[in-house]
Amino acid sequence: MAKEQSNVRERQRTGLREPRRYKVTIYNDDFTTMEFVVKVLMQVFFKSQTEAEQLMLQVHHSDKAVVGIYTYDMAVSKVQKATSMAREEGFPLRLTYEPE
Repeated sequence: MAKEQSNVRERQRTGLREPRRYKVTIYNDDFTTMEFVVKVLMQVFFKSQTEAEQLMLQVHHSDKAVVGIYTYDMAVSKVQKATSMAREEGFPLRLTYEPE
């Protein structure tokens, strides 16, 4: 008897999973102005005026606040952009990213 060939292929499972997420944290310092922090939160992290002001006050009172949770590339990009904006203005603003 001849072997039958079929057009059905077995599916192989691939190791696809959701990418790891990273939280971006902004820290308080004694030199960066509140207005500049709000500006960074609005321009880099696309926060509304109200949300940016609330985050800025949280940073001011708690010394730090999580600004958002992003994929690795987005977290790195946003931290670099915000840091370069701060350095151009002469502020020592510090932001970090770490796995969620």
